[in-house]
Amino acid sequence: MKPCATMQNCVVQLVKDMAGYLELVINMRGNAFLAVSGGRTPEHVFPLLAKQAVAWEKVSITLADERWVDTEHPDSNERLARRLLLQGPASRARFVGLKTDHQNPLDAEADVEAALTTLNWPLDALFLGMGEDGHIASLFPDEKNWSDVPGLALAVADSEKRQPRMSLTPAALLNSHHIFVVISGPEKRAILDAAMKPGPVGDYPIRLVLHQQRVPVTIYAVD
Repeated sequence: MKPCATMQNCVVQLVKDMAGYLELVINMRGNAFLAVSGGRTPEHVFPLLAKQAVAWEKVSITLADERWVDTEHPDSNERLARRLLLQGPASRARFVGLKTDHQNPLDAEADVEAALTTLNWPLDALFLGMGEDGHIASLFPDEKNWSDVPGLALAVADSEKRQPRMSLTPAALLNSHHIFVVISGPEKRAILDAAMKPGPVGDYPIRLVLHQQRVPVTIYAVD
């Protein structure tokens, strides 16, 4: 846990750490692979990250999840990434999105899986936020079909609560070298504290990354 005095402090520290990590990987191996989330916090993270002195032409970027809307729709995570992250020097990064022209994500799952397999797994860095229900990517507490899904891509059907989506699977999320998590607001901090206690992953999907020993996790939260 990296406590911060303010959310802006968290963002600045996260960006510094993540950019430094990407550069370290590039210097060691010649390329790096990053996955990012959508949401409100990335609106502050992406513009700052895009300005960092990273050899972006050697970086591949994908999304942790995507709403099944047109890539020009305001709810699109791809739109958010293209508008705020893939700018300036960072526009030289290779980007692979999760949205296709299929009517629904279930029909697109195989094509998205194929696109993701062209990337250089494992992920070097995974940037995650957390929802107010403890969800990460598009792994939700009330959805029980994601716990043992193989492969990389997972279609999430629509419901009364949310739009249909495409998500990286739990296996793909944990196929990472380092996970960076940002928690914003007292409500989410309370959820994080609850999720840190032992219990079913289905209650708080963020437990998937909190209660494992395979991947280092750095959490940024206002103290």
